Amino acid sequence: MVLIKSVTAKSILDSRKEKTIEVSISTNVGKFSASAPNGKSKGKYEAKSYKKSLEDDIKVLKEFSDYFSKEIIERFDDLKRIEDIVEGHIGANTLFAFESAILKSVAKEQKKEVWELINPNAKKFPRLVGNCIGGGKHSQAEKKPDFQEFLLIPDKKSVKESFEINKKTKESLGIDLKEIDEKFEGKKNDEDAWVTSLNEKEVLDILKKRNIPLGVDVASSGFYARKKYTYKNPMLKRDVEEQIRYVSNLVANFNIFYIEDPFSENDFESFSELLKKFPNSLIVGDDLTVTNYEKLEKAIKIKSVNALIVKPNQNGSLIEVKRVCELAKNNGIKMIFSHRSGETNEKILADIAFGFGADFFKCGITGKERISKINRLIEIEKSLKFVH
Repeated sequence: MVLIKSVTAKSILDSRKEKTIEVSISTNVGKFSASAPNGKSKGKYEAKSYKKSLEDDIKVLKEFSDYFSKEIIERFDDLKRIEDIVEGHIGANTLFAFESAILKSVAKEQKKEVWELINPNAKKFPRLVGNCIGGGKHSQAEKKPDFQEFLLIPDKKSVKESFEINKKTKESLGIDLKEIDEKFEGKKNDEDAWVTSLNEKEVLDILKKRNIPLGVDVASSGFYARKKYTYKNPMLKRDVEEQIRYVSNLVANFNIFYIEDPFSENDFESFSELLKKFPNSLIVGDDLTVTNYEKLEKAIKIKSVNALIVKPNQNGSLIEVKRVCELAKNNGIKMIFSHRSGETNEKILADIAFGFGADFFKCGITGKERISKINRLIEIEKSLKFVH
């Protein structure tokens, strides 16, 4: 069993050099730390990162430090006891980092891997989803695609093989962009994806030739206002019906396998319409569902999605993440565990995704903070001798 002797927290910098939280705990089995990432493209309905501010959450944990000493933690579900103490006092980022540190301590005490605390029988490895070319809020260029991410999703049995394919493909895409895009400077965005001045159709034209299953994160809430989707490259406005037609044409013409947030975060009906048209593609909710049980319930009822993004720090509570995953599984909804654009070197996302039986793992392609998570997944794969 694990006894928490003290809890401290501090501010660290993420991959965008913005502040995020790292929580450290001192226990009867040693000291453990974990950090939370930051999202830039946030859904309106996701849980607040901090109750009032990062600094305030740090103070609260310090004040509460002695409250945890009476709690005995032996298994994943014991996190509920911690949540009962801090509920309403800290935000989602702080709770996620705190619970991650606790899971590390329990794993050490029981001589297990973190994923084994969630499901000791886990054996399915997720497919990698890698962001190779970017736009939207993740890219700072003046002219860029309106869609936020262009994704490579190799269908290989091994995580390692998929990772190698994504890295090589991304590298060669840099050469293609240099030839086609006269403004291309070889720069990378927040997620270490290529920055380009091309629009989404031009990017998809390049990607289509690769013969790798493709995805897009439209992140359409980022350019939706007053019932219009306002595109800047080229400049035009589309109403909801026009957006449905436009996205449908792209899916059909470019054989897009994965479409994330093609409509605004309240438009469950348009998602549903797209899913009816393309039942064999993944229609993915992120801002629509924000790793929230009630939002997912609504999406299932209206048949809005057949896949959802799971970002643990969108919710904060890993107990709630478990409920969301169970609801998704029971309704045949594919799960895509995802990083955030402002990442840290924290690797626990790989264990959590594997433990919960993720179908996909969306974690970029390059950049040390992202590679650390993919390497952890490869490490789990090797340890289970699925790859000889």
